[in-house]
Amino acid sequence: MRIVAISDTHSYNAKIGRRAGEDDSIPTDFVPDGDILIHAGDLTDTGKPNQLFDAYAWLNKMPHEHVIAIPGNHDFGFEQLPELRGVLDAKFKRVRTLIDESVTVAGLNIYGSPFTPWFHDWAFNFLPGPAGEQQAKKRWAAIPDDTHILITHGPPFGILDETLRRKHVGCPQLRERILQLKQLKLHVFGHIHEGHGAQRVGDVLYVNACTCDHLYDPVQIPMVIDWDGNAMKAVQR
Repeated sequence: MRIVAISDTHSYNAKIGRRAGEDDSIPTDFVPDGDILIHAGDLTDTGKPNQLFDAYAWLNKMPHEHVIAIPGNHDFGFEQLPELRGVLDAKFKRVRTLIDESVTVAGLNIYGSPFTPWFHDWAFNFLPGPAGEQQAKKRWAAIPDDTHILITHGPPFGILDETLRRKHVGCPQLRERILQLKQLKLHVFGHIHEGHGAQRVGDVLYVNACTCDHLYDPVQIPMVIDWDGNAMKAVQR
């Protein structure tokens, strides 16, 4: 089974894979085909309904058999207009939205959550300080123990979460919970554009799938992961 992961496309749907100033042709193979396409949030720039509709229309046309998306901290529409989720689900039936919930695909239990540590009161932020730490512990405790694939918008602390200022900004409470998930094989996230890449820690493959780089150019390649029934393997492209 092939899983393709992207994140942080920030409304650049029609420009994915080309740098500013290039022509408008879209590389047809930039988002490769596969069985499951995962979008780990920040589909939009500001989360306005029209931006979310455009992003979902784009995802809905993808050739993958299963398309799964979670919101990110830029996707305010999901937080400010809860009814919008139902409208998107009804119109774009091929895209499955996960907001602190699970879905099972081909025997793999997949859980998705948009929440991240405090960052200037953006969408789906925990509170700052100790109150936010308690929120995070409670939120991550809800991840089912039998999860095989975890999708969060932000990274766990210390894994593909380093900024240009060499600061680790991932969530410590998420890292603690992941250590308890004995069946976890793959963790997909984004949020920290500079952390794009894959890293294996024990049995878990961690993937930062940010499409936009730190300059918000949508040029970082989608991550491709193969599942052989035993382990997840990042495919070199």
